[in-house]
Amino acid sequence: QVQLVESGGGLVQAGGSLRLSCAASGRTLSSYVLGWFRQAPGKEREFVAAISWSGSTDYADSVKGRFTISRDNAKNTVYLQISSLKSEDTAVYYCAADFRLIATMTSSGVDYWGKGTLVTVSS
Repeated sequence: QVQLVESGGGLVQAGGSLRLSCAASGRTLSSYVLGWFRQAPGKEREFVAAISWSGSTDYADSVKGRFTISRDNAKNTVYLQISSLKSEDTAVYYCAADFRLIATMTSSGVDYWGKGTLVTVSS
């Protein structure tokens, strides 16, 4: 089992920045890709970013250039730095872990989910 606990969500003005954190515990994480998904009200959960143990990354086209995913393997923590926030970034952000080596994720392939953290962007 892998437990994932997100933090860092909140209310932020458009154009601002935010850093989300996800602390992972449980199994050895060297074989897991860690990543982030988000779900806006009334929409399906969508992939945001992923990072492998070695540091390879993948991003959704909609967030490239504004979101940066990073990982501290010593702390078993993955981060999502979000900048130039837009109202359409308002969503619950979920941390995810997938037993694979290549940094790509789909919601159907995720093995473990966190409970999510809400990000609200005010205009």
